[in-house]
Amino acid sequence: MDLYIVLGVAREASNAEIKRAYRRLARQLHPDINPGDREAAARFRQILQAYETLSDPELRRSYDAGQVSGLSGEPTTFGFAGFDFSSVASGQRATTFGDLFEDVFNRAGREQPSGDRGADLHLTATLPFEVALGGAEWPVTVTRQDACRSCAGTGAHRTAESQCLACEGTGALQSVRGHMVFAKTCRHCGGTGRLRQVLCATCHGQGVERRVEALRVQLPPGIATGARVRVAGKGHAGFRGAPAGDLYVEVAVEPHPLFTRVGDDLHLSLPIGIDEAGLGARIEVPTPDGPARVRIPPGTQTGQRFRLRERGMPSVRGGPRGDLVVEVRLMLPTLLDERSKELLREFGRINAESVRQKNEERRTQNEEQQR
Repeated sequence: MDLYIVLGVAREASNAEIKRAYRRLARQLHPDINPGDREAAARFRQILQAYETLSDPELRRSYDAGQVSGLSGEPTTFGFAGFDFSSVASGQRATTFGDLFEDVFNRAGREQPSGDRGADLHLTATLPFEVALGGAEWPVTVTRQDACRSCAGTGAHRTAESQCLACEGTGALQSVRGHMVFAKTCRHCGGTGRLRQVLCATCHGQGVERRVEALRVQLPPGIATGARVRVAGKGHAGFRGAPAGDLYVEVAVEPHPLFTRVGDDLHLSLPIGIDEAGLGARIEVPTPDGPARVRIPPGTQTGQRFRLRERGMPSVRGGPRGDLVVEVRLMLPTLLDERSKELLREFGRINAESVRQKNEERRTQNEEQQR
């Protein structure tokens, strides 16, 4: 990963611009501000290491020349190394107490539990109703960071031993404030002063490379909108061989023109004629498994429901299948001829009771039974 991109600065940025960018990002991503956020902790460590490299002129020149790895596994901090009265450091080698204390305070972020595990990926799969009903292996394409095939995820290749350019073979990096000398172990050679590996040219030392992968995600029968399917290990690869994150597929099921899902039950609105409601009938209704017949008893009222057992959606929990609930809707003809009107008038004379009064009596009776 390009250290300039990590800090969000141009390659020709000045030291002051680099420091401003680091402090701005550190305020956003410091582990004390984001407790428990492993991704923020890992990002903070990357920013810290990028700042340590680019703020040091010698390390920056070595990095720009491709002689120093961009990010390493674990940064180190300055420690007091004694006094030097032979000269007073000035210029870039001199540091301020603010820099030193800043480095000490940043240890809190580095001492957090490891957050090098790869980041999770999230995708949305929009399924037709029929696929959600029967389940399927659903194809998805993900673009993810995978372990570099050139270096097997290590970020480097072994080579003939040579002197470390970052610390000039001393194994330590020094910083001076007045006559006080502060030192820290060189993270590029691990304090040995010697290099036994070179940066992987394919992944630039990150141990990961971008890859487009086609997967088939197993979706169980009966899966519903809002369900989330986890595919272990198919997120971004971890840093330098750390475990990969997971892929999470969020499911959205397209609506069906006839069925409405409520839990594992399916609801169907069934229009019936006045003759069918009054005299009763056997009516064919659609179900997910094909047509079925429902018996409509004489005197059926609009809104009345009939239940077809286990004709609904399969249960993803392994229980019994849901039901199909059929709700009838009484439909009158849009146009009536004179003969039909006369028959309705005669029907009204024969059945002269008030339907509104009867409905009120039924409601009162139900309230008394509930008491």
